[in-house]
Amino acid sequence: MKTEELKEIAEKLVAGEKNAALTGAGVSTESGIPDFRSHGGLWEKYDPMEYATIDAFRRDPEKVWVMIKDMNALLEDAEPNPAHTGLARLEELGVLAGIVTQNIDNLHQEGGSKNVIEFHGNGRRLVCLKCNAAQDAEKARANWDKEFPPRCPECGYILKPDVVFFGEPIPPQASARAMELAQGVSVLLVVGTSATVAPASYIPMVARKTGAAIVEINIENTVLSEGFADYTLLGKAGETLPILIEAVEAVLDKKGGLT
Repeated sequence: MKTEELKEIAEKLVAGEKNAALTGAGVSTESGIPDFRSHGGLWEKYDPMEYATIDAFRRDPEKVWVMIKDMNALLEDAEPNPAHTGLARLEELGVLAGIVTQNIDNLHQEGGSKNVIEFHGNGRRLVCLKCNAAQDAEKARANWDKEFPPRCPECGYILKPDVVFFGEPIPPQASARAMELAQGVSVLLVVGTSATVAPASYIPMVARKTGAAIVEINIENTVLSEGFADYTLLGKAGETLPILIEAVEAVLDKKGGLT
């Protein structure tokens, strides 16, 4: 990681009127949540086309809940890592307007971020497909020995995690907010994601078309690295972001705006 490159990125972040971040699984792997698609991930144990489609849930929710229970076990003990708290610090410093996350683990919020757009929902919430009643997943887990799968307290139908299954659309409000945030940003941080899965992959394109500098932070090169990203910082998000924040704080301190 070149010092001059970090300084350039930091200066662009500080100078930008609006900056944003798009995050993916690589932000949370350091919190003990493996990428579902990677070795040891959820899709290695469960065929997503058999367990993770909305049709599969509607057809046999009891079967799908076996997979969901394993997913919840991954989320239950996870805690924010320096990538999550680092992005929250950038927001606190006034140089990050918001985060669009593909993750469902709630760790950005627990790490201190205020403006988080959940593109794929939140696994810590449950929702009823019949009456739209909601329940906290932690409350449901506490009663799993008495009632599994958890049922809606209003109508008795089996609850579903408030996450986007394959075959479901991105929630319209989340999609609209994400695209609005991406438009007109000065810098877009693309952290822990290859940004190849639509429609989240459109966000860097929208940002670029409206003049943003694209800063990629990932453990390896992606398709963004090949001429699309203006900067590619290779390394773990939890190690790279704190270094970038130091550079941002140095620029702010020099300008007398460090808080």
